Amino acid sequence: MFSREVPPKFEIFADRLEITSAGTLPDDLTKEEFFEGISIPRNRELMRVLRDLEIVEQLGSEVPRILRSYGKECFQFMDNFIRISFPAARKVGLVDGLVDRLVDGLVESQKKIVELIISNPEISKKEMAINIGISTTAVDKHIRALRESNIIRRLGGARNGYWAIVDRV
Repeated sequence: MFSREVPPKFEIFADRLEITSAGTLPDDLTKEEFFEGISIPRNRELMRVLRDLEIVEQLGSEVPRILRSYGKECFQFMDNFIRISFPAARKVGLVDGLVDRLVDGLVESQKKIVELIISNPEISKKEMAINIGISTTAVDKHIRALRESNIIRRLGGARNGYWAIVDRV
């Protein structure tokens, strides 16, 4: 995909998966063309791994799929490397139908909190309150109920932690 046949580096963190590939975009390919899905695969090893995971068919459709799920912000272009960062809450297979499975029986504000956490695991209670249009006290009450129902949990500290959806697959 991006490299000069140097194997990509895969790093798994508590909150994300990062793939760093040596190299840059091909000389004849602009970022705009890249984001439009035009593909010039160069890293056979990365293509093999993605094909083995059944994420690509070697047709160049992986960038548009990544963009639909994660947006342009997951790509970081450097002078000699390209890094893709996937948030853990957006695991393959987890988001599809997740909200429907989790929110059955929840009140509307709790459903919105779950959706906000899925889209941004680092969201603050204050941001939730603003997005939903309720007080932070009400957010606290709903979060307490979601935790007691084993739907969400907090990982890390109040300032540098993040929310996680409890994997019940």
